[in-house]
Amino acid sequence: MTRTARFTLDPAFKVGQVDPRLFGSFVEHLGRCVYTGIFEPDHATADEAGLRTDVLDLVRELGVTTIRYPGGNFVSGYKWEDSVGPAEDRPRRLDLAWRSTETNRFGLSEYIAFLKKVGPQAEPMMALNLGTRGVAEALELQEYANHPAGTALSDLRVAHGDKDPFGITLWCLGNEMDGPWQTGHKTATEYGRVAAETARAMRQIDPDVELVACGSSSQSMPTFAAWEATVLEETYDLVDYISLHAYYQPEDGDIDSFLASAVDMESFIENVVATADHVGAKLKSKKKINLSFDEWNVWYISKWHEIEDSGTRDWAEAPRLLEDNYSVTDAVVFGSLLIALLRHADRVTVACLAQLVNVIAPIMTEPGGPAWRQTTFFPFAQAARYGRGEVLDVRVDSPTYGTKKYGETDLLHATAVRAEDGSVTVFAVNRGRTAALPLEVALNGMGLSRVVEHSVLADADPDARNTLAEPERVAPRVVDGAVLREGVLSVVLEPLSWNVIRLG
Repeated sequence: MTRTARFTLDPAFKVGQVDPRLFGSFVEHLGRCVYTGIFEPDHATADEAGLRTDVLDLVRELGVTTIRYPGGNFVSGYKWEDSVGPAEDRPRRLDLAWRSTETNRFGLSEYIAFLKKVGPQAEPMMALNLGTRGVAEALELQEYANHPAGTALSDLRVAHGDKDPFGITLWCLGNEMDGPWQTGHKTATEYGRVAAETARAMRQIDPDVELVACGSSSQSMPTFAAWEATVLEETYDLVDYISLHAYYQPEDGDIDSFLASAVDMESFIENVVATADHVGAKLKSKKKINLSFDEWNVWYISKWHEIEDSGTRDWAEAPRLLEDNYSVTDAVVFGSLLIALLRHADRVTVACLAQLVNVIAPIMTEPGGPAWRQTTFFPFAQAARYGRGEVLDVRVDSPTYGTKKYGETDLLHATAVRAEDGSVTVFAVNRGRTAALPLEVALNGMGLSRVVEHSVLADADPDARNTLAEPERVAPRVVDGAVLREGVLSVVLEPLSWNVIRLG
């Protein structure tokens, strides 16, 4: 007989408030994310600015907030001046990061205009080039973007047609500077110094600017933790966030370990928190550094390495790169990663799904053709909609299963968010591939009386996907059977499933 998974919810035991920035995304000049993704002037749905309105509709439905731009690896070769002024006058450049040709037809002003059309919740998060550039260029971009008028660079912005400042408050001090693949790669000490110098200077223009220092590109980096410690010792009082990046894929066909990817993500978060707090203690600071998980996703990175190693890339414009097509299994893992972020909402206050369109993305497009939702679209959209409020402390008592990478792992991965009106949403994943998982949730002092809805994403075919030919093959469905009686929620989670259970 299958053992029941259990946990208890009590309003007195909580993790923290969900920051809306947790539901951010990422637009990089990589592959078709920008060109024929969000921007395609010749498309039938394009507006006067060349933005695909079918994509805009899906971005709004997805519910993204903060959108990081313009990279990613791309930013370490980025010259912001190339991306402003009349589009026809902008230079074409070689992009070393992705061995492509960048036309700069879509630039800084277009990015800000795109955010405004997404909606008021879409906040800019601008990455600075600290790879091949430095303090002076960062200050120039800050002045161009944010100063009202009356200086050379702010007046240039006005002359380019943008009278109002862009109001960018959240800035990334470079990207993955620990990575040998990064143009302008630096040691922790070298990077820590330039990040501190840049932060100090930017705060002279605006003391309230919010800054993200580069953490490790992954927990598997040989410099992990030592990198964070060194960088934060240089920047602790000057920055607000340390960044984390993590991508997951099945390795050697090991699906069971892949389904437990969030074990690694939670470990990564907790280890960075411990490192940051150690530096704070060492510096005798009362300040807490929060975490910006500004790149995360399922990414079949081994496929990219095959392309990279083939030597076939030839400086094309907007080539098809990193266009992973996600399965139901991928969506369940993806949902579990969202749960991991929510479970650490007290310290992870910015997160960016990488990326938004076409490139390892929840939204796909065809040039001149339709746009559609990948399987991963649905968990994100549901979390962005229902994961607002206060995260409750969830400690599961779950049956386990064996994995090669993580040992015995809970079949159940779950969190719960209590909204301002007192309603509660439980997000739960059953990692078991063959058996349903009974779940009981004791609700102490919650004042809840009914199950509003139980939505499940699962399929008899775990490899089912949404494609150009079958764009609606996979979608969540509402199921019956969840019961709330005498303060206990009883529900059965289907095998290999992402579940959203709303209680009122």
